[in-house]
Amino acid sequence: MTDTLKSELLELALEAARRAGELLRDGRPADLGVAATKSSPIDVVTEMDIAAEKLITGFLAEHRPDDGVLGEEGASTEGTSGVRWVIDPLDGTVNYLYGLPTWAVSIAAEQGGETVVGVVAAPMRRETYQAVLGGGAYANGSRLHHRAAPPLDQALVSTGFNYVATVRTHQADVAQRLIPRLRDIRRSGSAAIDLCDVAAGRLDGYYERGLSPWDLAAGDLIAREAGAVTGGRPGQPASGELTIAASPGVFEPLQALLEDFGAWHD
Repeated sequence: MTDTLKSELLELALEAARRAGELLRDGRPADLGVAATKSSPIDVVTEMDIAAEKLITGFLAEHRPDDGVLGEEGASTEGTSGVRWVIDPLDGTVNYLYGLPTWAVSIAAEQGGETVVGVVAAPMRRETYQAVLGGGAYANGSRLHHRAAPPLDQALVSTGFNYVATVRTHQADVAQRLIPRLRDIRRSGSAAIDLCDVAAGRLDGYYERGLSPWDLAAGDLIAREAGAVTGGRPGQPASGELTIAASPGVFEPLQALLEDFGAWHD
C-alpha cells in the first residue's frame, strides 16, 4: 500500500469519525432507549448506534465506493478494491445509554487482512487517536508511547465483561484470581478506549475475551504503533478468544497468568 493511499484512508477515517462523534454527542435524545438486543437482553443497540453506522458507511461509500465494509450494526459488503473498513459506530453503547462519557467511534481500514489505518474518536474526552501502520500513533497531534513497565504487582490493568451471564461469571473468577497479582483492575466499558489508554500510557495493560473485529481493529493498531505489545494466547494474535495489550515488560507475565487462569475460554 502506498503512503498516498494510507494518507487518503486516514483522512477519510478521521472525517467519518468526527462526523459520527458529533452526531452521537450532539444528537443524543433525552429519552434514548433500547432499539434492539444482541447476545442477551442487556447487550443493547440504540437508534444512535444505527444512525452513526449509516452516517459512516454512507460517507465512505461516497468517497470509496469499491471498498468493502464490516460494521457492528450489520453493514457488510465485500468490495473489489482490496480495502475493507471495519467499523464500530459506538463502542460503549451501555455507557452511552446511561449518559456515561466513556464511549467512542472506532474505524479501521484493512488491506489483505492487515490493519493499515486506525482511528478512535472519543468526543466526551475531546480526544481522537490515530495510527498508520509503520507511522506511529498520535492523539490530537501528540505522539503516543506506552507507559514504562512496572513489576506486574504494580501494574494497573483494565478488562471487560461479556453480556452473557455464564461467560461473565467465569470472567469474574479470572479477575478475582488476577487482582491480588496487580496494583488494581479497571473496567471502562469500551474496548477501543482501553486499547488507546494503553497506547497513551494511562494503563499498563488490558485484556478481554469475546471481542469482535470491530471492537479491536483500530485500537490494536494504535496500541502497537505506540510501542505496546498486543496478542492473544501464547503465539497467537489478538482475537475474540483473547485480546491482550500491554507495555512490553508487562505483556508476557500478564499473558502467562491469563493462560494459567483460563481467560481464553468460558
